Amino acid sequence: MDFADFFPVWDKLKESERESLTASAANRRFPKGSVLHRGSSECTGLMLIRSGQIRAYTTSAEGKEITLYRLFERDICLFSASCIMNSIQFDVTLAAEKDSEVTVIPSEVYKSVMNASAPLANFTSEVMASRFSDVMWLVEQVMWKSFDERLAAFLLEEANIEGSDTIKITHEVIGNHLGSPREVVTRMLKYFADEGIVKLARGSIEITDAERLRALAE
Repeated sequence: MDFADFFPVWDKLKESERESLTASAANRRFPKGSVLHRGSSECTGLMLIRSGQIRAYTTSAEGKEITLYRLFERDICLFSASCIMNSIQFDVTLAAEKDSEVTVIPSEVYKSVMNASAPLANFTSEVMASRFSDVMWLVEQVMWKSFDERLAAFLLEEANIEGSDTIKITHEVIGNHLGSPREVVTRMLKYFADEGIVKLARGSIEITDAERLRALAE
């Protein structure tokens, strides 16, 4: 996997610009559970996700978390280098949900090339707009959807990511993703179980009626 896999405009960059990006880049590995980036106070650099799964989330003043989006192989994370974008301060924490490998391009190097290259600047704006769309979608979900609908959608998404109807996850972790207390998650999962939609076991949830779950999510 090379840089052209991440940047569709790679062939539109000058040779010197490509060399600047590749020469400064460093590969890093993060074990599951480790934090890659902490909030707007850090400007870690642009991250290219080579493998694994990264969770981007924000935390309230009371310590409550909510997942904003996930990053997978071939994704780009710009919020870890938000200092390259004027007037953007976005408090996002990045954590590895699975063992992950990323390539980090220093913020100052990326910004220098971006300022000189219109194709890279346009591409960067498109990626940033896409991430803000993800965040706005989440805001709409929280504002207008009931918790049972959001939980159903989350379980279906997790099953799709893992490729299995059995999801290994705790109620507390689900609560962190959805921004809800663990007790609320537990009550709703018990309701789903009583209705025959899922089976609950310690540390795992099995989807037994995907059609009903899908109907709830929609």
